[in-house]
Amino acid sequence: MLHPNQFQVNEAWIVFKLNDAAILTKKDGAFHVIALMDAATCFIFGTQFVPVASSEPSELESKRLMKSSQSRNQRLPKTLYIPTDLVADILSVEAQRDGGAVVRVPEQQLALFIDEARKGFKEHVGDGHLH
Repeated sequence: MLHPNQFQVNEAWIVFKLNDAAILTKKDGAFHVIALMDAATCFIFGTQFVPVASSEPSELESKRLMKSSQSRNQRLPKTLYIPTDLVADILSVEAQRDGGAVVRVPEQQLALFIDEARKGFKEHVGDGHLH
């Protein structure tokens, strides 16, 4: 199991799906929320709403997520951790394009990082309906 104390700030980031169930909007349909978090601090740099109909974040969505996080830190991490069950091939390419390594791990190895974020998100969103 990975732990935040194994990392320095901005050394590694984690990308993961923040929501358990799809977020429903009246106007645009259902979405998953992909989050990007610093492994050392568990600070979420950014999120990207991805239509459920898409199998993964698009190239544009992936670039937005990486660039918004980079703009807050002025740099990209050495390593991006992605759960093995999250389809994120395009995001992986974006991370590697800028010289970072991508490591795929079982989601349970990231539980210490993402469980609290998911719990907070679920409490904030409630029933999953956004207007």
